Amino acid sequence: MINTIQNLPTGAGVYQYFDKEDKLLYVGKAKNLKNRLKSYWRFTPTFHPNPSQSIHILRMLEQAFRLEYMVVDSENDALILENSLIKQLNPKYNILLRDDKTYPYIYIDESQDFPRFEMTRKVINQKNIVYYGPFPNGGKILLETLYEVFPLVQKKSCLKGGEACLFYQIKRCLAPCEGKVTTKAYKEIIEEAKRAMVKRTILTEALTQRMMELATNERFEEAGKLRDNIKVIEALTIRSDIDLAKEENLDIFAIVNGENRGAVVKFFIRQGRVNSASFSLFRGRDIFDQNEAYKQAILAFYAKESPQMVKTILVAHSFEEQDILAELLSVRFNKRIAIVYPKIGSKVKLVQLAIKNANELLKQNRDEELRVEPSISELFKLNYIPYVVESFDNSHMMGVATVGAMVVWSENHWEKSAYRRYALDAKDEYGQMKEMLLRRIDAFARNSPPDLWILDGGDILLKLALRLLKEAGVTLDVIAIAKEKVDAKAHRAKGSAKDIIYTEVSVFQLKPTDRRLLWVQRQRDEAHRFAIGYHQNKKRKEDTKNALLEKKGIGVATVKKLLNYFGTFEAINRASFEEVSVASSQKVAKILKT
Repeated sequence: MINTIQNLPTGAGVYQYFDKEDKLLYVGKAKNLKNRLKSYWRFTPTFHPNPSQSIHILRMLEQAFRLEYMVVDSENDALILENSLIKQLNPKYNILLRDDKTYPYIYIDESQDFPRFEMTRKVINQKNIVYYGPFPNGGKILLETLYEVFPLVQKKSCLKGGEACLFYQIKRCLAPCEGKVTTKAYKEIIEEAKRAMVKRTILTEALTQRMMELATNERFEEAGKLRDNIKVIEALTIRSDIDLAKEENLDIFAIVNGENRGAVVKFFIRQGRVNSASFSLFRGRDIFDQNEAYKQAILAFYAKESPQMVKTILVAHSFEEQDILAELLSVRFNKRIAIVYPKIGSKVKLVQLAIKNANELLKQNRDEELRVEPSISELFKLNYIPYVVESFDNSHMMGVATVGAMVVWSENHWEKSAYRRYALDAKDEYGQMKEMLLRRIDAFARNSPPDLWILDGGDILLKLALRLLKEAGVTLDVIAIAKEKVDAKAHRAKGSAKDIIYTEVSVFQLKPTDRRLLWVQRQRDEAHRFAIGYHQNKKRKEDTKNALLEKKGIGVATVKKLLNYFGTFEAINRASFEEVSVASSQKVAKILKT
């Protein structure tokens, strides 16, 4: 490695450190590769790590055995490539922030005679569009409440109908489709709704009044739903007495590292008010790097243009590559964007408020000793505490309707929006797991790796997963769980079956009451449940398809034609004689419906 360092180019690039087992330890970027990598080391009297480096970098350098690098055209390119590799490969000593979702906005197109409020995650390049947001949480509830409180055009299709519908009868719409309201009067209602989007107490007070009416009439379930919606809307806005004196638009980032976790808080200031906020956690005190954390958080959030792209981003701490990051964003969005660490005035109070909220989030999560994840990490000698877990299982019946499933456990709850189903082609369980894991690895560039994989299977599948990850260069812990075998058969009878957990370094057979075993079993069982559900659904479709094909005169082309028309096999079964006749022919309808 010393020869590689001494012969490095002086241009910009990205470098990777690997250990003796060829596992990726760290990814970094440099304006000048030679100068940057030399700064990690001292060459006299012997080659050794530079003691002035941070603790986690020194720990990484002690394990470093091999170095690779890639030369790029500019420091901006290096910054982008570094961020992409960290997200995709999950190096052991890099921090990984996973909160890279695109937040929705609420918008209204005021060029229309009777405009509606809609949600979007994209920039809509049209005139007279007004945006509100972003809304990390609660945007859908806020939009629903607007239509609950104000008599707006409820659906896109309403104006096309030409006649008043049920919404008019229940006084939720003024029926502009029949000309019962003028554009001027409707615009006044829109202005009231726009005011309520900013001053949300207008909405919560209206909901509270409606909730009390429902409760008085003993419609408690509906009242309870409104109560929950009120809480969501109230939580959208962070209360603040800070006066900006200007109607500025600002995005604020505050990142705080705690004992076992770190917190990222984003505030979105619109027209001088805290419009909404986002909160997320990340792993690991030991690998925390402030510069890297802010780079990742900002690059992830501004991966693409947002409907309300601010000119000023406030950060709660200064960091090393603040200026280069601002330059990159300015080029990306073709407008001057500044990243500012404020030192005086009301903006300092804003970042302090963001830090206060980050500390409060960490305080709420200081019950680590009560959670099982840290003890699992210690017992199984994992690289990370498994706060984000993906579990895999597959299901089939004698090779029919072969499917795989992945479920996601994130921050102590099931992240059902991240669940994935896989239709598989392989005939054996080994091939099926390989197919499923390879597809997940291919998606790491878009959706970062978790802290842990759990496989429903034994040592063979564990070794398969580790090999695939090594070939992809990804750092990721894996464990497998399988029933013990007696006489080469797995005993699954309730009460007699014992689970064995396989890790990269050992095999564990824990007591049935051990909460670590129960935690792993819970992950496995959820993956099994999800896989079985998908299999049963697919099997029903296969059975229906086979039943159709077994009928005389129904061929594959006819089945495909019917599917194109009705969409699903279930819809074909439900269709009437006349509908099938229209979709295909009376001959086919007679075969299927008589």
